[in-house]
Amino acid sequence: MHIWQKFVTPQWFARNEARLQNATRGRHAVIEHSNRKRVLVECSCSRIGDARRLARDFGGLFHPLPADWFERFSRQQNKALKIGKRLVITNVGGTSASRQRLSDLESRHRGRSHIVIPAEMAFGTGDHATTAMSLRLLEEITREMKAGWSLVDLGTGSGILALAAKCFGADAILAIDNDAQAIRIAKQNAHRNKIRGVKFEVRDVLGPKDRHKKFDLITANLFSELLIEALPIWKARLKRNGRMFLSGILREQLPQLRSALRRERLSILRIRRRGKWVALLVE
Repeated sequence: MHIWQKFVTPQWFARNEARLQNATRGRHAVIEHSNRKRVLVECSCSRIGDARRLARDFGGLFHPLPADWFERFSRQQNKALKIGKRLVITNVGGTSASRQRLSDLESRHRGRSHIVIPAEMAFGTGDHATTAMSLRLLEEITREMKAGWSLVDLGTGSGILALAAKCFGADAILAIDNDAQAIRIAKQNAHRNKIRGVKFEVRDVLGPKDRHKKFDLITANLFSELLIEALPIWKARLKRNGRMFLSGILREQLPQLRSALRRERLSILRIRRRGKWVALLVE
């Protein structure tokens, strides 16, 4: 296992986001630090040739990960993300010490559902800005909804939004990703948390099947070009008064997305901003 890394400016990331998405098949991570202007872009690669190609095409460096990288990373990253009063997400590892930390977290946050997502290099636990904003919007909007609503999660990654939706009262949930590895990990996370009733599918978000099926909510944490292309397709899958959560949007991309929403007669109900990222709730 090797990891490719590069520190970049937000402007560099905006120019190269689509190319990077294609090159890594969406498996890259963007890591922000509050005291730095640049962000770290990284991608774990199972083959050294893949890491070399990223360094050749985008610059940056790559290096092998130590055999115990997962345990090291888990020890560094053990933390809890509180989503309103209903959910706590943590990424504790599988050691006895980690299990004790999980027990301590559950004791401190009684009354909330708990989801454990091991710290994977390629798929987040929910603490990235785009995912965290979507989770909090989803929790807020579903507080007043009666149990049994439906949701489709586009670009599900680790499956965290789909699993959270189940904790918030969703009944029918469809989670889609075009990466088979992402779906495999999402299924493992559902099994690990004993969450049933989520249907996971490997497929392109631009080619929906079962066009007659409608959903109450749609979550889409995708890069903005794909969001714009997917809007007319998935708007048709919303129930009357259905809503979409859109994230993965850079601030400078917001005007272009606003124009696309106007074309589709979709209204922005809420805007969340965190750093350079934006998340929208539309109806």
